[in-house]
Amino acid sequence: MLEEWLLLAHVIGATVLFGTGAGIAFFMVMAHRTRDPRLIAHVAGTVVIADTIFTATAAILQPVTGYLLARSIGWDLSEGWIALSLLLYVVTGLFWLPVVWIQIRLRDLARAAAAAGKALPPAYFSLYRIWFAFGFPAFSAVLGIFWLMLTKPTITLF
Repeated sequence: MLEEWLLLAHVIGATVLFGTGAGIAFFMVMAHRTRDPRLIAHVAGTVVIADTIFTATAAILQPVTGYLLARSIGWDLSEGWIALSLLLYVVTGLFWLPVVWIQIRLRDLARAAAAAGKALPPAYFSLYRIWFAFGFPAFSAVLGIFWLMLTKPTITLF
C-alpha cells in the first residue's frame, strides 16, 4: 500500500513540475509578446509566486518520493535508467535555478519601466533571451526523465 501512495505522490510531483513549468513558460512568452511593462510586471510577479509555491515544492519533494519509491520497490539507485534520470534531474536544476533569478529580474525591470512610464530597457530583452533559451534544455531533460520513468530501459552506464 505504501508503494502505491509513493508512486502517486511521485507522479503528481512530476505532473506539477512539468505542468507548472509549461504554464509559466506560456504565460511569460504571451506577456512578453505584448511589450507592455505593466502586463509583463504583473504576469512575471505571478510567475515568481507560482514557481515558489509549486515548482520549488515539487522540485524538493520529487527526489524524496523517488528515493523512497525506489527503496520500497527494491531498485538500486545506480541502476542505469535511475542514474540517468537523476543526472537529467540535475541538468534540469542547473537550467531552472538561473531561470528563477532571471524571472525575478524580468519582473523588477518591468515594474521599474511601468512605474517610470517608460519602455522596457535593453537589459530586459537580454535576460529574456537567456530565459527563453534555458527553457529548451530544461524541458528536454524533463521529457527524457518521463521517458526513462515510463519505459525503464536497460542501460549500462559503467
